[in-house]
Amino acid sequence: MNRAAQTFVIPVRVYYEDTDSGGVVYYANYLKFFERCRTEYLRAIGHHQADLLRDPGIAFVVRSASVDYLKPARLDDQLLVGLEIERLSHAQIFFRQYVRRADATLAGDRADLVRARIHVVCVNSALMKATAIPSFLRTKLEAMQ
Repeated sequence: MNRAAQTFVIPVRVYYEDTDSGGVVYYANYLKFFERCRTEYLRAIGHHQADLLRDPGIAFVVRSASVDYLKPARLDDQLLVGLEIERLSHAQIFFRQYVRRADATLAGDRADLVRARIHVVCVNSALMKATAIPSFLRTKLEAMQ
């Protein structure tokens, strides 16, 4: 599988609410962009988080996040927020995520503004204890590796 097929990307526009007083995206908001991307990825492969909570009763929780802020995004920028699955284990997913400017990417510039490694754990939502990623979902996640 080629590299492009292993990446999932969503567009995100930077709104005033995303910025600090200088018009630069506030650092914590990148975590929201990354979460939105992971949620939309699940939706794109046919699984809504609300449905997964009901049956089979699982949720995905962030165990750790490591973020490198390389360049600022600013008010009104159109961004591309992407993810790749770096590694999958019994109950865990390790994502590589990034933010790029959409106009720069279209021009061939793939320079990341922000890079992150996000470690997510599948949990039984009633007990909040780690549990195996269901096989119906694992198959789809493995296809992304």
